[in-house]
Amino acid sequence: MQRWHTLAAHYNNKYGCRVQKIPLDAGACCPNRDGTLSHDGCIFCNANGSGSGRAKRGHSLLQQWNALRAVYLRDDPNTRFVAYLQSFSNTYGPQKRLQQLLQSVRSLPQCFGVAVGTRPDCLDAPKLDTLAALDCDLWLELGLQTAHNQTLSRINRGHTAAQAEKAVCMAAERGIAVCAHLMAGLPGEDERHFLQSLDWALALPIQGLKLHNVFVPKGTALASLYAAGIYHPLWRDEYVDMLCAALPRIPSSLVIHRLQSDPAPRELVAPTWATDKRGLLGDLRRALVARDLWQGKSCDSPEGCPAIFLGAGGVSAGF
Repeated sequence: MQRWHTLAAHYNNKYGCRVQKIPLDAGACCPNRDGTLSHDGCIFCNANGSGSGRAKRGHSLLQQWNALRAVYLRDDPNTRFVAYLQSFSNTYGPQKRLQQLLQSVRSLPQCFGVAVGTRPDCLDAPKLDTLAALDCDLWLELGLQTAHNQTLSRINRGHTAAQAEKAVCMAAERGIAVCAHLMAGLPGEDERHFLQSLDWALALPIQGLKLHNVFVPKGTALASLYAAGIYHPLWRDEYVDMLCAALPRIPSSLVIHRLQSDPAPRELVAPTWATDKRGLLGDLRRALVARDLWQGKSCDSPEGCPAIFLGAGGVSAGF
């Protein structure tokens, strides 16, 4: 029995087929990198803005798209595809740039939907109107990270929790599905802070969640703190315990897009377990079974795991 509502199950229930996200680097920038707010970026952000860096290497959107699409089509020729604008803050900059970018993405072969990654302070009414006008499956992926302004300052985030709340509400007013990103193990935070941030996010009009364990990438301010012994990332068991505490609080209808971070090749400093995605999720599954827990148990689904967790036809829909 699946114990949380995966994105794969969501798409299976909605469309009756496999839907695959393809991460794209559109050459976006960030106000926390170009000097508007800072030149340093968030302390955990790598030089590629948590993306692939393919745009810097001269790879066009079409080249990136076709390379990964071909791989997935070999596995399942009936797969549908969502373009995930992942690197940096994709709504940052002039309105015209965003319009042109979205037009380019929508014209990609077999592009069925769009997921747009950005920061709360890189959105305004005209940009949200542009997003809402897209005629496709749409997710707005917003990096909220934490509800605690002290932590936001500590990690050099450059925006406040109030700005995050405003961005989510403005998107919801336009019918845009928001996937909120939260981080566990930020400097100065423990499980209590993380669960407070989770409850804060759940009080907002969101439809999805990405939960990330903080890892230390090479060349970041966080790597310097780690080298100096000032910061230590979560142990694997600690993060599993946090997820076991978090999932029962999350309504079963919310879509869990991700439950772990995904370091780029050769960028990881610590912890070593952050590269073991399947192992971590296996640990989580076993812990949930042993503790008789599942998403929604403490709120809307106390009797057992809802059928929607399995996807269309009652078949397990993956991680």
